[in-house]
Amino acid sequence: MDMRYTPEQVDLKRRAAEYARLLMRYEDQSEQAGGPLPQQIVTELTRAAMDAGVYAINMPAEWGGAGLSLLDQVIVEEEFGKVTNCLWDIPWRPANVLAYGDERQREKYLLPVIRAEKFDAFAVTEPGAGSDPSAGTSTATRTDGGWLLNGEKWFVTCGDIADFLLVQADAGPERQPTLFFVDKAAPGVELTRVPHFMHSAVNGHPEFTFTDAFVADEDVLGGVGNGYELTKEWFTDERLMIAARTVGAAERALQLARDWAVEREQFGAPIASYQLIQGMLADCAVDIAVNRAYTHQVAWEADQPHADRKTLHAKASTAKLAASEAAGRVADRCLQIFGGRGYDRSYAVERMYRELRVDRIWEGTSEIQRLIIANELIKRGTRALALPTH
Repeated sequence: MDMRYTPEQVDLKRRAAEYARLLMRYEDQSEQAGGPLPQQIVTELTRAAMDAGVYAINMPAEWGGAGLSLLDQVIVEEEFGKVTNCLWDIPWRPANVLAYGDERQREKYLLPVIRAEKFDAFAVTEPGAGSDPSAGTSTATRTDGGWLLNGEKWFVTCGDIADFLLVQADAGPERQPTLFFVDKAAPGVELTRVPHFMHSAVNGHPEFTFTDAFVADEDVLGGVGNGYELTKEWFTDERLMIAARTVGAAERALQLARDWAVEREQFGAPIASYQLIQGMLADCAVDIAVNRAYTHQVAWEADQPHADRKTLHAKASTAKLAASEAAGRVADRCLQIFGGRGYDRSYAVERMYRELRVDRIWEGTSEIQRLIIANELIKRGTRALALPTH
């Protein structure tokens, strides 16, 4: 396994880093506005992402996407993770399972997303079903030509800007988990609340209710009863990208804290000369290095032919768990190094401290990741998780 970047990957990282620096120019404006940016700015940044080749990075080139491997995507998302206020949502990344749509669904839903004409959002979580998606109570009842959806979904990331939702609901009397394409403007679909969270994100995470919302048969994704498997694949992908972004965020926090420690003088010397500060900097470097290596390894394995999807699901959970918790430690140390200034929202380390907290919750809590990992260990032994896929 040669983990050296190819010349193409070096160029990709450069382009992603340049685009991330462009996004950073708007961090303070986003923070001051409580998250959102003017549409004109978002449109300009979207076009810049397309020009840089970092838009729809997970979709095939023949459909208009960037056509990147998972390892390439990790390289890009790591750079994006250095940006605060979730501005990395602007270079849109469609839900990976949209690629499973039939030709009609691809033309209607996916291709407009790749062209930045539409946006998607994934609706799984419910008031009583978060960590346990099987506890969902949303239902799809048979009717002429399709289904009637009833239920409620929470924490629908980017649902405020989405044109359509991918809604998981139990279909028919057999309660088969199924994914449905749902037009957000359809009768019976209501955005009921946009919660205000700890972070000031460019896009929101609203709540929706569905009251006899009609969905045609042709708008079932992947067939009735396959929703949970598709959602599981989406989770695997998202968890790996969270691992990459949290590594990137931690790296930026450390760079800022290191520079501050070298420049800031107290008691007649730079605070970087004091061993307590040095210890925090060193611990941050270790947290970043080991999690970057493992996240890259798992992405590389996922790109290999005949990769074991069940093992990769557990490895993505391992990467997400380890990297998100490590990034939280890094952000905490770096804020401490900045002292009082670290508590000022105009400083990036303060925003990172707030924003990184959710990475231990969304797309599966740290506790759920531990259960997934333990289940893999019990069923298949230690070697499956410990060793790279051959």
